Amino acid sequence: MTMIDRETENQAGNLALSVDTVRELWSRTYNSEGKPDWSHILPYYHPNIIFRDSIQKVDGIHEFEKMCGRLTRRCSKLVMGIHNIAQEKDVIVMEWTMTMVFRRLPNSSIHGCSRLKIGEDGRIIEQRDYYDLWGDIFDRLPVVRTIYRKFMKLFFG
Repeated sequence: MTMIDRETENQAGNLALSVDTVRELWSRTYNSEGKPDWSHILPYYHPNIIFRDSIQKVDGIHEFEKMCGRLTRRCSKLVMGIHNIAQEKDVIVMEWTMTMVFRRLPNSSIHGCSRLKIGEDGRIIEQRDYYDLWGDIFDRLPVVRTIYRKFMKLFFG
């Protein structure tokens, strides 16, 4: 059993995620000092978490931890601003902007939202992140932005 498994097991009965809790946890995770710290938030994830976003699907807390580690290593700094957050029953949705600072590339801001599904034990059992990865990246490149936006309008809008 890993340290996270033990922490989660110890806290499982005391978890109560709400709009305020999520805002506070994510604000501490992505701080203005640079590298994110997920140590305090991981106990709120179920061992069988299913995470999906525009790029990947990750099953289980250990694979989720690895994904978080990869994101941290890619960036010299990572900051998340939470704009809006709402809850209905066992679903919490938050709107955010994540700014990634790379060593050799220009900063990149991605605008998106996360849907957190809370399981019966109070932990996050599903997380789905929604964002337009290519649109946010291409918007920083004038010629590519124009081509990409025309393509998207032609075929999807």
